[in-house]
Amino acid sequence: MTKRSPFRYFKTSPEIIRLAVMLYIRFPLSLRNVEDLLHERGIDVSHEAVRFWWHRFGPMFAAEIRKRRISGMKSSRWGWHLDEMFVKINGKRHYLWRAVDHEGEILESFVTKKRDKKAALKFLRKAMRKHGRPEAIVTDRLRSYGAALREIGASHRQETGRWLNNRAENSHLPFRRRERAMLRFRRMRSLQKFAAVHASVCNHFNSERSLTSRANFKMNRAAALAEWRGLCAA
Repeated sequence: MTKRSPFRYFKTSPEIIRLAVMLYIRFPLSLRNVEDLLHERGIDVSHEAVRFWWHRFGPMFAAEIRKRRISGMKSSRWGWHLDEMFVKINGKRHYLWRAVDHEGEILESFVTKKRDKKAALKFLRKAMRKHGRPEAIVTDRLRSYGAALREIGASHRQETGRWLNNRAENSHLPFRRRERAMLRFRRMRSLQKFAAVHASVCNHFNSERSLTSRANFKMNRAAALAEWRGLCAA
């Protein structure tokens, strides 16, 4: 049976939809900024159309990227960096937990109202269910991590240190820039949805340009863009 295209009921071409979704998720732009950028390219769409496309296709694109990458990320079991960041929703503090591997890939994002043992345990189990158990788990000195790791029998894998967790700390920066452009979030559900999609898109286009030559960087960037343009193709 031939797989139906998810774009079959849309008058706008898939190329424009993919471009709009990529601009909105990847760069710190508002919906109206994306509308203006598309208008400069001769594409007349409203910011509400961009909003609908992101909600409809963003998780779909992220799921396909995640499916392709998880199968080839066995090295992510070598070492994880765990950290949580503060995010305000309607003036109330929430916590966005992140698991990042030793190469900077964001493995898992999880939103909770608290950062106690129960929340840490739920986050760890969710990440390990998808990616397996790592050889080492680097955390800060939050006691919730130690209690959760003892619960699942992995306390001997934990490592803490003043500068050891910089990998996870730096992974928050693109999301912080995106959060400011969106003027924060209003619901936990929307935060969880955007964090998961944003992580997959960042992983897809992330390239350590300081560690590679210009020629290799351009080649990797072109390959990532070509793969993005083929997402959810019929």
